[in-house]
Amino acid sequence: MRRRDFLAGLGTGAVATGLAACTPPCEPTATSSTQSSRRFTWKMVTTWPPNFPGLGTGATYLANAIEQMSGGRITVKVYAAGELVPAFEAFDAVSQGTAELGHSASYYWKGKSAAAQLFSAVPFGMNAQELTAWLYHGGALDLWRETYEPFNIIPAPAGHTGVQMGGWFNKEINSVADLRGLKMRIPGLGGEVLKRAGGTPVSMPGSEIFTSLQTGNIDATEWTGPYNDLAFGLQQVAKYYYYPGWHEPNTILECLINKDAFSELPEDLQAVVLRASDAAAQNMLAEYTARNHIALKTLKEEHNVDLRPFPRDVLDRLRKLSEEVLQEIAATDELFARVYNHYRDFQTNVSAWHDISEKAYYLTK
Repeated sequence: MRRRDFLAGLGTGAVATGLAACTPPCEPTATSSTQSSRRFTWKMVTTWPPNFPGLGTGATYLANAIEQMSGGRITVKVYAAGELVPAFEAFDAVSQGTAELGHSASYYWKGKSAAAQLFSAVPFGMNAQELTAWLYHGGALDLWRETYEPFNIIPAPAGHTGVQMGGWFNKEINSVADLRGLKMRIPGLGGEVLKRAGGTPVSMPGSEIFTSLQTGNIDATEWTGPYNDLAFGLQQVAKYYYYPGWHEPNTILECLINKDAFSELPEDLQAVVLRASDAAAQNMLAEYTARNHIALKTLKEEHNVDLRPFPRDVLDRLRKLSEEVLQEIAATDELFARVYNHYRDFQTNVSAWHDISEKAYYLTK
């Protein structure tokens, strides 16, 4: 009854999406031990501050979904960044079995595998709708699992941010020259592009951003979007708010699953973990879509934030540098090249359709 009530609460759309996304490796078989009475207590480590809107609450949603969809046969205790392990040690914690689950973003693990970055955000890449199609119906999930296989981790999509903001700056960006010497908190491939433009990318967990901007240790930061940025109070320590988020046209959040722990589950509970991740991914995108516009209005009307678009020539230059960075990494890393070529081919094909569907529709509004 609890499982049925939970599914009803999610709505038929979320459940239908999760079931449609199933691929053969995650389907339970007819011999699944659905009546098993064994119970499992798992830990989930995250990269986020405790109960942080969207990201932290997304991890909590996933944990609750697993518990309720399993009828209480799996319980998950969520640990915010620093409570069990530091933010950037979540991957190792799951890999080594310190925790059975993790909630994070794969661009933080470029030191483990350069290809991991391609499963979070690619500058000037695909949006949430396109990436969801690439993962579930374009074969990308298999590539992602292959990328994490050496680390004893099974990845699953567990969130989408949608198109992010370009970030908060304490200086105007009027030309490409203004990026030179800029010290900015920006992870992943976007950080490599900023570096190519003459800036200095800095990687730090979200909990350190406010103080670093306030003290001048960084000149700028990207985070997510108005919903999260307002929660951090970034309007108090930076003057200019730029758009669009060229570096993260969507960021996929991930559920990291320890492979050994997953293998111990009966097959029906394996399916529960994966389907709960699907539901969490859809829920997060809906939450950001519903909350960002409200937060943006607050930032503009109550805090008089200086909202600005990046100049066209800056975006054109960043796009060119992005292509250079991606091609150079691909030339030195076989797995990255294989995933990137797969990504690029899918993006090219889906864009041809979106040019006369999604994009054409937006131009009529």
